Amino acid sequence: MFLELRSGYYLKWIGVSLVITASCISEQGKKSSADSRVLKSKQEEQIVTEKKPETTKELSGTKKEYPGMVYFPGGEIKIGSYNGREYEQPVFTAKVQPFWLDKNLVTVKDFRKFINETGYKTDADKFGNSLVFSFKTGKWEFIDGANWQYPQGRDKKPAKDDHPVTQVSYHDAMAYAKWAGKRLPTETEWEYAARNGKNTGQNYPWGNDLIVNGKYMANVWQGPLQPEPEVKDGFLYTSPVGYYGETPAGLTDMSGNVWQWTDSYFQPYPGSQFEGRAGPDENSRVLRGGSFMYDEFGPLSNSVWFRSMNTIETSLFNMGFRCAR
Repeated sequence: MFLELRSGYYLKWIGVSLVITASCISEQGKKSSADSRVLKSKQEEQIVTEKKPETTKELSGTKKEYPGMVYFPGGEIKIGSYNGREYEQPVFTAKVQPFWLDKNLVTVKDFRKFINETGYKTDADKFGNSLVFSFKTGKWEFIDGANWQYPQGRDKKPAKDDHPVTQVSYHDAMAYAKWAGKRLPTETEWEYAARNGKNTGQNYPWGNDLIVNGKYMANVWQGPLQPEPEVKDGFLYTSPVGYYGETPAGLTDMSGNVWQWTDSYFQPYPGSQFEGRAGPDENSRVLRGGSFMYDEFGPLSNSVWFRSMNTIETSLFNMGFRCAR
C-alpha cells in the first residue's frame, strides 16, 4: 500500500496509521499475519556501537542539573524482536552511551512557549493543512487549518495544554529541541529507555500485556475501526501526559498516546536480509511507541521494539515527540 505525500515520495506502508482504510484487515487476518511473522530460530546476533548523534551542544552533569529528564547510564542492550516483522529482525546488541531523556512527551503548553518566544512557523502552518483521520469516511484527509493548536481543524476544539503536542513534523520537533538546548533521541536510545535499560524481552515497559488487573496501561486503540471505535481506556484521542503513570525507569507515555519522532533514518538492522527501503533515508525518520490511533498491527505497534517511519515534513494528529540530551 502506498501514499503520495507532500514531497512527492511514495511510501510503502510499514506501520504508522497513515494510509489505513476501514477494510484493511480482519481480526482473523491479524492473528494469522502475526503468526506468520514469528521467527522460528534465533539468528546470530551482532554487536553495534551506537554512534553519538550530532547536536548543537552536549552537556554533562548530574541528575539534579536536568529537571524533568531521566538519566540512563548506557551499556549493552538487545534491540529488535525474534517475533517481530522483517523490519525488527534480526535481534542485535547495541552499545549505548550514557544519555538523558525527557520524562514526558512535549506538551501543547511546552510547545506554545517555544512558539511565543521564537515566532516559529510549523510545517503544517506553512502548508495550510495537515492529516487527520476521519471516522466518518474511514480515511486520512488533509484538513485546512489543522495544526498544533487545532489538531483536527479549526472547527474542532483546540488542543488541551496538558496533552502531548501533535501535528508536528520532524523539522518542527528538531527546531523545538534546538531551542530547548536538547536533541531528539536516536531510535536505539528510545528502545533502550523503553526497555528500562534491561534485557527482559518484554513487549511493553511494564510487561507483556496492555491490560493489567483489568486496567489499561496506556492510551491505545480498542475495537474495530468502523463503524464505531471502542473507548475502553477512557480516551478516543490523546490523553493528558503522564495519565497512565510511570515506567520502572521513570518515564511516561512510552507506549501509546502519540507516535514519537526519533533522529534515526529508517533502514534495515545490521545483518538483516531485508533490503527494501521505505522512502529515501534522508527524507524520512523512525517513529516509535505507537499511538491512540488504530494500527493494522494492533497491540504490536505499541511494543518497545515496533518500528515505523514518516517523511520529515509530514504532520499527523497522532504524532508527537520528546527530547534527549
